[in-house]
Amino acid sequence: MKPLCEAWSWRQPNGALKDNACRDLLLRLQDRGLVQLPAVRAKGRGSRRRSLSEHPLPVYPWPLDDGDLDTLVVRVISAEERLGWRILMDRFHYLGESTMVGENLRYAAYLEGQLVALMGWASAAMHCVARDNHSGWDKATRQKQLHRVANNVRYLILPWVRVSHLASKILAMNLRRLSEDWRQVWGHELVLAETFVDAKRFAGTCYRASNWQHVGYSAGKAKRGNQYLRHGQPKAVYLYPLHRRWQQELLAPR
Repeated sequence: MKPLCEAWSWRQPNGALKDNACRDLLLRLQDRGLVQLPAVRAKGRGSRRRSLSEHPLPVYPWPLDDGDLDTLVVRVISAEERLGWRILMDRFHYLGESTMVGENLRYAAYLEGQLVALMGWASAAMHCVARDNHSGWDKATRQKQLHRVANNVRYLILPWVRVSHLASKILAMNLRRLSEDWRQVWGHELVLAETFVDAKRFAGTCYRASNWQHVGYSAGKAKRGNQYLRHGQPKAVYLYPLHRRWQQELLAPR
């Protein structure tokens, strides 16, 4: 993918090559019979990575029912902490742990020095009618501005933590620093945050308490390979402005 991206000067706003977008395009062209890609090479036995479920927990599950919220710290995790983040997310989040493609950041929250929550942010969903209508986007504007939106793809309060108002407090602190953290890592600021809540499982209370706005529901589709397949589970779409003129920013020509 690298030579093709370089030949086309196909890069993300931070200068990184758009490998995943290139791969997606080639798969679509193959589906239409316009190109023939080489067969996928099978990985050898030596390439198998240790399953996350085989790792021990990186923290001791110490019950926490109360704590001083003034001691709360939310920060980006280091490279050395990524495996622990993945193990806990795989073990305790109902969606498990999955690779976050494109631009992304992982966070951890600590209360009185104890790990209490994990968060993951990634590139915005390519298609979301409720978000696009609320933002006033047409297709061309969405393609130009989508990189300025981040998706809260994972949020996990560790199951042994039961502190009142903690979830909304963590979310609010994360939002206050998200755009600047994104700029430092990916070279550009964010204007809007989005998330998709399974309304059959969750009421979205912490998002509502943090002033997120419910703007509708998703189409109930998910990307599988290079196709969008209907899974029949529409999710509630919530948005949070990270800029006071967020709509003007997202509609401005760039």
